[in-house]
Amino acid sequence: MKRLFDFSVSLVLMAALMPVFVITALLVRVNLGAPVLFKQMRPGLKGRQIGRAKFRSLTHETDETGRLLPDADRFNRFSALLRSTSLDELPELINVLKGDMSLVGPRPLLMQYLDRYDRVQARRHDVRPGITGWAQVNGRNAISWEEKFRLDVWYVDHHTLFLDIKILFLTLVQVFKRHGIQETGHVTAREFMGNKK
Repeated sequence: MKRLFDFSVSLVLMAALMPVFVITALLVRVNLGAPVLFKQMRPGLKGRQIGRAKFRSLTHETDETGRLLPDADRFNRFSALLRSTSLDELPELINVLKGDMSLVGPRPLLMQYLDRYDRVQARRHDVRPGITGWAQVNGRNAISWEEKFRLDVWYVDHHTLFLDIKILFLTLVQVFKRHGIQETGHVTAREFMGNKK
């Protein structure tokens, strides 16, 4: 049922939001440059690699040696608007259609984090990663990594179709409230360094 729900809703959203996709892509090109999409490998179900694309939200500004500036220096007002409205996440609907991701599940983090989880935290990969999740509607980037992972594992143990619908509704509320987008002092969240025992 979850996979059928994901596929059906994503297909409808892709069709309904196509004008938003096109307009967002054009605005990204004008305000941040090319390429419009930011592609990166992320861990999916059971930690297997998946290719995930988002609308890019950082510029390509470099220093005098040609190295990219820190994220905070490449993050502008348009970047903040893109992330606060979650429009940068729209291309992930393609991942949901492909079956790499779900509408709801633990967010796909960085590949290098896989070796930093303890045994309990690693259980977040027992389900497909999601565009939104239980941690996102309970603090997003304003809560600690430990709390995020506790919420992720709670979702793994308790997920139902009804809970997914509830999380999707709460996500819409969060988008309108624009709460928890950034951790204090960071563009999004600080790097997870691990607490594996």
